[in-house]
Amino acid sequence: MFTDKVRIFLKAGDGGAGCMSFRREAHVPKGGPDGGDGGRGGNVVVRADLGCSSLIDYRFKHHFKATRGTHGKGSRMHGSTGEDLILNVPVGTVVREYNDETKEAGEVIADLTHDGEEVIVARGGYGGRGNCHFVTPTRRAPAFAELGVPGEECWVEMEMKLMADAALVGVPSAGKSSIISRISAAKPKIGDYPFTTLVPNLGVVKTSDYDYVVADVPGLIEGAHEGKGLGHEFLRHIERSAVTLHVVDLTGGYEGRDPVEDYRIIKRELEMYAHELAERPCIVVGNKIDMPGTEEAAKRLAAEVRADAIEAVGGQRMGHRQEPHQPQGVLGVCRYGQGYRSPEAGRWLHGPAVARRASCRRGRRGAL
Repeated sequence: MFTDKVRIFLKAGDGGAGCMSFRREAHVPKGGPDGGDGGRGGNVVVRADLGCSSLIDYRFKHHFKATRGTHGKGSRMHGSTGEDLILNVPVGTVVREYNDETKEAGEVIADLTHDGEEVIVARGGYGGRGNCHFVTPTRRAPAFAELGVPGEECWVEMEMKLMADAALVGVPSAGKSSIISRISAAKPKIGDYPFTTLVPNLGVVKTSDYDYVVADVPGLIEGAHEGKGLGHEFLRHIERSAVTLHVVDLTGGYEGRDPVEDYRIIKRELEMYAHELAERPCIVVGNKIDMPGTEEAAKRLAAEVRADAIEAVGGQRMGHRQEPHQPQGVLGVCRYGQGYRSPEAGRWLHGPAVARRASCRRGRRGAL
């Protein structure tokens, strides 16, 4: 089961009480007070761990408590410190304050983006002092000691956001899972029906120069911001990605959808979720371009994306002239790999040719 948001109650350990004791030993008259101090309570620590993939450990257990410090003893023996409670969470988890009465999340406590990064969410209480600390010239035999300080307690909300360099978005059955299964070793569920993907998938793409992570999130439909389909529940997982890969089914699927309209719908839904996502660098990928009858759809989609790119930089959307250096095609992915259909060359380009065309467009929205 995939769990990416939980709310839990945390209680740090209480401090141990100080001891009220007097030294009683043969041949030592009036030995005086010798009560030890109480131990400090354990802290509650949230730590990012690469070995965790979800927050499933906190789905069914919601209350966590650290060990308290032990009480002091006679002969100036101090209590032991309580053991810290370590809660391991996936890398990319955001920890926030949470009000259980109003059911509202508060300020961000920490954003754990690196393996081993940790934050103390609730601090243990200090131990009380024994009666040996309260001796004065006029109070030789104090018959009292301090109690331990209670540990902090709080409700927190933990939200996991996947750490990916690129994110695949699109309507259901656009071929996002097929793409990630071809470019990486990920094995997502693939089927010929909508919403085959119900949870996000991660895949590591290995190249000769560097490796990068790609995220595949469940499909979006029109009205997702109103809760239709799976809603915007999983869009938090693309917030950290550097670039968005917008996958468009050029065949229109078995429903006969318009690819250009699908592109507009997903673009609008991203704006509804977070305007910053709509302004992030985006590459539009025309999928299933090897199927018959997709040439016209690819040209219309490329024209729509180019118009959006010109409008984004302050140009006129309608009536613009196509510059010779602007690419004319759409990055296409078929069953047998990926390539770039170039109208100028009249053929498919592969490997370094695709990389060169992509590098010139990196960092801005456009059709390849």
